[in-house]
Amino acid sequence: MTTKTISSLAELPGLCSLILKAHPKKKIFLFQGEMGAGKTTLIKEMCRTLGVQEQISSPTFSIVNEYKGRDEVLYHFDFYRLDSTQEAYDMGAEEYFFSGRYCFIEWPEIASNLLPPSNKCVSIDIFVHQDHRSFNF
Repeated sequence: MTTKTISSLAELPGLCSLILKAHPKKKIFLFQGEMGAGKTTLIKEMCRTLGVQEQISSPTFSIVNEYKGRDEVLYHFDFYRLDSTQEAYDMGAEEYFFSGRYCFIEWPEIASNLLPPSNKCVSIDIFVHQDHRSFNF
């Protein structure tokens, strides 16, 4: 596992490139961290790193957003509002997960039974006394 600490948003592009280069065969990324840790912000930058040109927004209410990257379509999930694995199943999450495309998933715990084993967890920790974030991947 790799740990990287950053202190400004300007460092996010380099972090995202590092994460993708460290795991070139991974397509399913699980983002974990407390509310406000920066999961959505990190995923937005991951999408930009993969060539997404359009406006990137949180899928809190839509549950999943689809974006066209440089080489392929990718998906951004936010399962925070789901109450059960069944809801993830009913919305077709497995089809996305097994599509072979990038899937960036916030609050993945609710769909853990549906996730392929070949995923990569990215955890975010906030340093209380500073505006720093530590990323483990």
